[in-house]
Amino acid sequence: MDNDHHILHLLRPGGDEQKAFRLLVAAYGERLYWHVRKIVIGHQDADDVLQNTFIRVWRGLADFRHEARLYTWMYRVATNEALNFLQERRRDISGHAGEITTLLEERLESDPYFRGDDIQRELQKAILALPERQRLVFNMKYFDGMKYEHIAAILGVTVGTLKATYHAAAKKVGETLKLSDTIIS
Repeated sequence: MDNDHHILHLLRPGGDEQKAFRLLVAAYGERLYWHVRKIVIGHQDADDVLQNTFIRVWRGLADFRHEARLYTWMYRVATNEALNFLQERRRDISGHAGEITTLLEERLESDPYFRGDDIQRELQKAILALPERQRLVFNMKYFDGMKYEHIAAILGVTVGTLKATYHAAAKKVGETLKLSDTIIS
């Protein structure tokens, strides 16, 4: 029995819900944290979003329909929570996309947990300059190494759309960093 089935089995009547939740966090917490962190940038914000994600997941497990893998569903919840977090921040700073990008860049610059060198910092800034959807797809494909089919299931778009989105994002990042497309692609 794989991890998802084991967790879902523990959630059935007579199962051990506390153990199921501990397994859920242990199995997926770190991967979801890094996914969220790439979206919201700051460590504290990522922790807050991740906590909200697990609350939503926990409350929604009873309605989980098994149409997707548990992890895919959780990734979708985490993505939506992170995007909602950014939307709230955007409203707080008067709603302009450029202003949220500036805020995220400032967080990147001041983040004591960022351990990258100057090249990593410039790469992150180039990624932050992308439109939100391109940034999301770029991070999932380039950093997480996800297959297009998995990203499509999470974001609810076609594989062809994702390929075009990733290619456009990689080209913009490459142009920003003055790199050839083959390095990013």
